[in-house]
Amino acid sequence: MYAVPLADDAELRPLEPWQAEEFLAHMDRARDHVDPWIPWAAKSTDLASARATLQSYADRQAADTGRIYGIWLSGVLVGGVMFVAFDAAAGNCEIGVWTEPAGEGRGLVTAAVRRLLAYAFEERGMHRVQWVNSTGNTRSRAAAQRVGMRAEGAMREAFLYRGVRHDQEFWSLLRSEWPGEG
Repeated sequence: MYAVPLADDAELRPLEPWQAEEFLAHMDRARDHVDPWIPWAAKSTDLASARATLQSYADRQAADTGRIYGIWLSGVLVGGVMFVAFDAAAGNCEIGVWTEPAGEGRGLVTAAVRRLLAYAFEERGMHRVQWVNSTGNTRSRAAAQRVGMRAEGAMREAFLYRGVRHDQEFWSLLRSEWPGEG
């Protein structure tokens, strides 16, 4: 087990199936805040479904096609970051994020995303990192901008969720644009 410090009282750690109970409690606190944007949040409503969500990412990690990490603040899970998709052969991946209100406004998501970007570019040699968000999710857009991603465009009514069509924005950062941690 490892932890990467994000702040004096916050750390980034792998989020694994055995942590389903803690993940479910977090999702229950975050649900109203996250559910409008992230479909798997609505699917993690009991211990079995929370475990299944985490297991799906454990399976992706084993296949090297995705990963999920939690953000803990003072020992409490308050959010996370993930490689939604990870294609090492093509050199492309997608990062996603979420947080509950207790994790906002402290730069934790930004710090965690920078760690994932460093891993993707510096350790895995990725060429392109993508970010996708609903145009209505202004906090997600702001996070993409804070880490230096560039807007690529939007797809109108591209995503159906809860009977509503959402426009999606696409952002990316190329390896040649990555300044690193320095």
